[in-house]
Amino acid sequence: MLEISLLTWAVTIGLIVALLAVDLALAAMRPHRVGFGEASAWSVFYVLVAVGFGVWFASVHGGEFGAEYFAGYIVEKSLSVDNLFVFVIIMSTFVVPAEYQHKVLTFGIVLALIMRGIFIAVGAALLSVFSVMFLLFGLLLLFTAIQLFRHRNEDPDVENNVVVRTARRLLPVTDDYVGGQLFARVDGRRMVTPLLVVLVAIGGVDLLFALDSIPAVFGVTEEPYIVFAANAFALLGLRALYFLVTGLLDRLVYLSAGLSVILAFIGVKLMLHWAHVDIDERVPEIPTPVSLGVIIGVLVVVTVASLVKTRRDPSAKAHPGSLRGQQRKPE
Repeated sequence: MLEISLLTWAVTIGLIVALLAVDLALAAMRPHRVGFGEASAWSVFYVLVAVGFGVWFASVHGGEFGAEYFAGYIVEKSLSVDNLFVFVIIMSTFVVPAEYQHKVLTFGIVLALIMRGIFIAVGAALLSVFSVMFLLFGLLLLFTAIQLFRHRNEDPDVENNVVVRTARRLLPVTDDYVGGQLFARVDGRRMVTPLLVVLVAIGGVDLLFALDSIPAVFGVTEEPYIVFAANAFALLGLRALYFLVTGLLDRLVYLSAGLSVILAFIGVKLMLHWAHVDIDERVPEIPTPVSLGVIIGVLVVVTVASLVKTRRDPSAKAHPGSLRGQQRKPE
């Protein structure tokens, strides 16, 4: 059992808040188009921060917990790439100017961290009281994996998302972005800008992804602190990664299929753990090193296969996948 002091929790959360504050300050003080060089520097920085934290964590709490952190971080990082697909679709759907995308992504990451923090607390509480939750989480991941694989060649319909439709119906929205503000006064009337609708869309997407990613990380480790840290450090680098790989995302044509395999594998791992604890201790469990090897192996195969495919067929285009099929419009 991992023992984490309140001071360690406070320092970890303080570090994450500080990094987010720097991001928000940069976005507010100097709205600009983020170039490849800047995005590369920030991406390397966040990866080094995550790796440095993992090395420290393993040295203090042992290699087993360190391996669980790195496995959770890789799971979250791979799932976050699928987030990027949807972010690209949202940005293009709402035609967000390049100089405001930094702000949108940073606020989106803040929302994601808040929601995932809540889900982690709830999930940890449920798992500590009801071991059958391992079975339910495993079934949820299996269902998600099957749906994602079935609809791997589709894009989510952002405009028809229930959250976006509700926001548009209930809130008066301006025609333009009004200098990147969230609220504006037009002809004496208080209105919201499309930027707020974009944030609502990203928040809704983050909520859906949290429902899958939190059980996935609990499949690697049962420790709430590791789950939180893996999520937080993976999400912190998401903004820079967006600007770094936006042009490369279309080439990862097999990513959704690979993620569905990873989710299914972790779902089976959770169900085996439940059976080992509640049914018979002779039921085998999948150790963390094996999980880490499978996850990395799938990601390597998916990336190489995708690059080979797009090199042979330049017209091939990647899709983030959808958890439900698109409704066909009547002809």
